[in-house]
Amino acid sequence: MDNQEFEKIYQDYKQQGEEQAQQEVPALGELGKEQIVAVRKNDDGDIIAVKTNSGRELDYVTAIDEAKAGKLKHVDVFHKYGRDIIRSEPDGIKENNLDQLDTF
Repeated sequence: MDNQEFEKIYQDYKQQGEEQAQQEVPALGELGKEQIVAVRKNDDGDIIAVKTNSGRELDYVTAIDEAKAGKLKHVDVFHKYGRDIIRSEPDGIKENNLDQLDTF
């Protein structure tokens, strides 16, 4: 096989995964949870605040607290570099990745 065939197989695999993720996400039973729809970044490109689908604007620390409490969908909190960090769930959906969201 040449490189193009490997690339096509991989791209097909990724596409199938994205389609499957789109089908699975609504089935996760996350009714009542808010979703982050926009982010605010500082001059260094760090997220310093988020905006939810209900219009609430949360500072970064509050967003972490709400994510830990299970009030925000499609995000995880993990501890790294001596602090908690919020990140998008690795669900295969590029559109809900925090770095891909609109800014406010």
